[in-house]
Amino acid sequence: MSPLQLPPGSLGSPLQEVLTILVGSWREGFVQVSGFVGATILLFSLVQYGFDGRITVWLEENERAQPLAGALLGLTPGCGGAIIAMPLYIRGTVSFGTVVAALAATAGDSAFVILALAPEAALYAYGLAFLSAILFGYAIDFGGLGVGRVDSVVDRMSYPVTDGGFSTTNVAAGGPSIPDYEGPDRHGHEDEHAHSHHGNDLPSRLPESRLLERFSHAVHVLWWFVLAGALVAGVMYLVQGAAEPEWVLTPTYDGLFTISGLVGTTLSFYLYFIGRHYIGQGETGRVRDSFATLYNTFQHAALETSMVTVWVIGGYLLYEYGLLLTGVDIQGLAAAAGVLAPIAGALIGLVPGCAAHIVFAQLYAVEEAIPFSALVANAISQDGDALFPLMAIDMKAAIVATIYTTIPGVITGVLVYYFWPYAQFGFGVL
Repeated sequence: MSPLQLPPGSLGSPLQEVLTILVGSWREGFVQVSGFVGATILLFSLVQYGFDGRITVWLEENERAQPLAGALLGLTPGCGGAIIAMPLYIRGTVSFGTVVAALAATAGDSAFVILALAPEAALYAYGLAFLSAILFGYAIDFGGLGVGRVDSVVDRMSYPVTDGGFSTTNVAAGGPSIPDYEGPDRHGHEDEHAHSHHGNDLPSRLPESRLLERFSHAVHVLWWFVLAGALVAGVMYLVQGAAEPEWVLTPTYDGLFTISGLVGTTLSFYLYFIGRHYIGQGETGRVRDSFATLYNTFQHAALETSMVTVWVIGGYLLYEYGLLLTGVDIQGLAAAAGVLAPIAGALIGLVPGCAAHIVFAQLYAVEEAIPFSALVANAISQDGDALFPLMAIDMKAAIVATIYTTIPGVITGVLVYYFWPYAQFGFGVL
């Protein structure tokens, strides 16, 4: 996320600075991230709808191709492709090596910044990430690479949300780690008795209400119009060099950025915390092999994107408030001299979500403050927003997966630093 500009009328007091970060994150998160995430998730959902579950069946029947397929999903710009792989793992459809390959190959929404402002650097950086993801994914599936030991260490650190489930009976052994998991059947059709009239049984905080059901469907439809505006604003934002738009409510680019951002985030929070329970999709973060109707396809994509939006805004606020409280100089860390630069880039990749990595991409493409080796290390190590669905369902698997994407990030980044002739500052920047 670019440095926040104070809204008109802000005097810079501590309270106003806190509110500025909140409102700025609320606006920017939906345009900079959710617009692209929603488009990619919708694209993959439409593919699932068109193929009627045959892709998932193919993955189940071709285990040796799974890490390659995971890397291809992760390679798509944004987080939508990698997000698709997370519930597939929870379902036991794909291996843990596939999850790591998808996460290692994805550069999250920072990819859009690099593609727009440094396309040559993007070609090389994401190509290296793709190759590293494939090699490491297959190495985990066929060699283990100590996954079981890391699993045991994580177990001793804290009691996990679930008991893992990678490629043996725990994080290394395969199959869903959630007891009594009841997902859709192999063709993606939910058990007709699993949901009430409003989807899953309503939480106690929500009343039965036909009015809220109709209102939630209307919010869902409006959400797509707002997302379309956010996607347009997001593309224009990148084309204009990721410059901070003004805070205005006018029929201009700046107004579109502000209105679609604020309204889109608000609608996303409603859909995630309330609306999803009324429109038949109470569970998020779980795969659907296919969809009964086109409307269900759009509905699924909207709710998954809304879940990501909630996590993204949380990540933005954590990042911005962390900087406000600690005064840590991220740019100074990223620009550390020598071989520490790619190592720092890989370690920053441990931060979930896209906020820190969008900043990192801007430091490379706009400020030219970090070397190419650090960009490569960060592209491999970071998991983008794809880690959030896994965190929400299987925290232990998410912890071990993010550890295992950092390792190839460090290795590849250091190799690029020593052996890549273009590993310095400003390579490929327009």
